[in-house]
Amino acid sequence: KQLLLEISDMKLRAMEVMRFMNVELQKLELKNTIQNKVRKELDQQQKEYFLNQQIKSIQEELGGNSTEEEINEMRKRSLTKSWSEDVANHFDKEINRLSRLNPQMPEHNIQRNYLEFMLDLPWNTLTKDNFDIKNAKKILDHDHYGLEDVKERILEHLAVLKLKGDMRSPILCLYGPPGVGKTSLGKSISEAIGRKYVRMSLGGLHDESEIRGHRKTYIGAMPGRILQSIKKSESSNPVFVLDEIDKMSASAHGDPSSAMLEVLDPEQNSTFYDNFLEIGYDLSKVFFIATANNIGDIPSPLRDRMEMINIAGYTIEEKSEIVKRHLLPKQLTEHGLKEKDVVLGKKEIEYLITGYTRESGVRKLNQKVAKLVRSAAKHIALEEEFNTKYSIEDISKILGPSITPDQYENNEVPGVVVGLAWTSVGGDILFIESILSKAKNGGLSITGNLGTVMKESATIALEYIKSHADELGIKPEVFENYKVHIHVPEGATPKDGPSAGITMLTSLVSSFTQRKVKAKLAMTGEITLRGKVLPVGGIKEKILAAKRANIKEIILCEDNRKDIEEIKAEYVKGMTFHFVKEMKEVLEIALTNQKVKGAKVLD
Repeated sequence: KQLLLEISDMKLRAMEVMRFMNVELQKLELKNTIQNKVRKELDQQQKEYFLNQQIKSIQEELGGNSTEEEINEMRKRSLTKSWSEDVANHFDKEINRLSRLNPQMPEHNIQRNYLEFMLDLPWNTLTKDNFDIKNAKKILDHDHYGLEDVKERILEHLAVLKLKGDMRSPILCLYGPPGVGKTSLGKSISEAIGRKYVRMSLGGLHDESEIRGHRKTYIGAMPGRILQSIKKSESSNPVFVLDEIDKMSASAHGDPSSAMLEVLDPEQNSTFYDNFLEIGYDLSKVFFIATANNIGDIPSPLRDRMEMINIAGYTIEEKSEIVKRHLLPKQLTEHGLKEKDVVLGKKEIEYLITGYTRESGVRKLNQKVAKLVRSAAKHIALEEEFNTKYSIEDISKILGPSITPDQYENNEVPGVVVGLAWTSVGGDILFIESILSKAKNGGLSITGNLGTVMKESATIALEYIKSHADELGIKPEVFENYKVHIHVPEGATPKDGPSAGITMLTSLVSSFTQRKVKAKLAMTGEITLRGKVLPVGGIKEKILAAKRANIKEIILCEDNRKDIEEIKAEYVKGMTFHFVKEMKEVLEIALTNQKVKGAKVLD
């Protein structure tokens, strides 16, 4: 004001007053604007508070819980959980975050679902193991006939648990043909040791998030199926069966078999990380049992983390007992019949097994038994008379013509030798044929839908014969004048593997020398150019296939002797085994000195 009074020029004084007035006006306008804005925001907050109070009142009237009550309820539940300090701190942090969120926001529901899932998980909630090993053995023997190795392993695990009180659960992988009882064995184990039973099928699984879950920020996010199954079991130490672990496949959504590495590694699974849970969960007390048909389809890092237990096929004697003890009583119960309504004798059961099934397991056999029981049920429902004690003729009438199993054929044709093969559904016999035809410069041709390994075996066998022609009594000119053709019948079926090496060698020598192959003889083994015989796998399945085909003698590598010793003596009764190291020994055993009738002299 003093400055304004000191200005003598009225025009300048008026301009200066105007400038001051403008500044004051701007200040007042800004003040009014801020006041209006604050008033509006306060009005909005009051409105929301008023609406929330109304919603709360309506929910209380309807009997529902308000958000505050829900949060308090969660806090109470968290006090009953036996989780670690880290998990408790994480839960407190997340529930405080929920309490700050507006219930109308989408994040509120996501956060609430997350906390509910955390509370539903059985953190360190364990079922008490039943350490009565005799009772466990009784249950396993009652539910499954045979399978001695698996039962022994389970009882060993129980014995250690009983003595030590705690141990990292093993990860067993039961592998073998379909229908041998791999999955049902898991249920018997859970019953035997008194744990909860969980089963998860991995067949066709190709998305990594199925194992690890999605991050909770995504729309429709869910935890992985491992933790979902643990939640359903309400126990942190169930028997968890991972069915068909060899059927997982990688895709654009990741590789689930790589995600399984953490689940099945005893060193890592104590802090299994699920993307949805966002905190480590202890899976080390879970008794994992994986099942597979073909271990070759399981990635080697995953296979390395599991203890492999082979469940080979059943013999005819074992299948007969399984029909009597399990399949027939089960089907009678399921179809509402009494024990006396369907009676099968020992001969009839053996005819049913050999005439209508060619599998290593008992799944098809179970279907055939069910068909016989359904036939009886129909007669009873129609009040018709029928023969309750089924004869072989009755079985043929109900089930139709029986299949002709692969049987040993005659040895009157040179170059036909029986090999033994392993398939994913058990063992099988394989006929290998070779024939010579006149041709310039010789040569070798192979047919029968064979893979690279079998083709290589044929080439090695022929080269070995050429280099040892004098010892084998074959004229060297023969290789120039005759073309060799090797064929493995059933060309529609792809075949590959090292097992046919010695079989091809024997077939070729038989063709070149026109000598007979010993009757009712089969063989399996790999060969080298030096003349050594190497061991092969799948011996038990192959022996069972040979027995089904009525073969009496088998040639194997010396290193496969241990595999034969593992098979029960009664299953190989009446069979002779020849263990060899060199190809010369194979030929001495397999070929007779007798020439085939009408044998031509090769020149």
